[in-house]
Amino acid sequence: MSISPSDKTIAFIIKPFLFITCLVPLAWLVWGAMNDALGANPVETMTRETGEWVLRLLLITLTITPARKILHWPWLMKFRRMFGLFVFFYAVIHFMTYVWFDQFFDLNEIIKDIVKRPFITVGFAAFVMLIPLAVTSNKSMIRKLKQNWVKLHKLVYVIAVLGVLHFVWLVKADYLQPFIYGVILLVLLSYRAYQQRKNTTPA
Repeated sequence: MSISPSDKTIAFIIKPFLFITCLVPLAWLVWGAMNDALGANPVETMTRETGEWVLRLLLITLTITPARKILHWPWLMKFRRMFGLFVFFYAVIHFMTYVWFDQFFDLNEIIKDIVKRPFITVGFAAFVMLIPLAVTSNKSMIRKLKQNWVKLHKLVYVIAVLGVLHFVWLVKADYLQPFIYGVILLVLLSYRAYQQRKNTTPA
């Protein structure tokens, strides 16, 4: 059965609720920093938590299209841009936590880290790729770029792979969480590949 909430319900109830929900992790981190509740290494906690929320929100963003098709809920697409921008929002906080609180804006050390530590290399590459996606996420850029917009935003799949790889190479012992993210991404990529093959196969 198709569920189709009204435009008013989406605009004034569902979307604001999701927006506030996406800010909860940041609010928790701010509260924790102000109340000395982020553990023995607050910078590490902030870096890890913001990084994981980048991945979670990225996977949610990638889930919207298949969920829309499987559930026949076209209204889900109204939230994809918002989730995508929150991915970039948390990626910026994640990156700035590393640059500011971990490296204290020491450009030489940051460059050395990017070159010498593979997990930082792929994480930085993913962050750089996110920038043009965020900049071109508005309707005006969609109209200007047309089909090139679609091609550009396919980078999100590369970013997701790099994000999972970044997490895998970061952890030293417990691989359960990156494994779960990797499985979810694999399912999403497999579904996309299946849909593309289905659409290109003659009836």
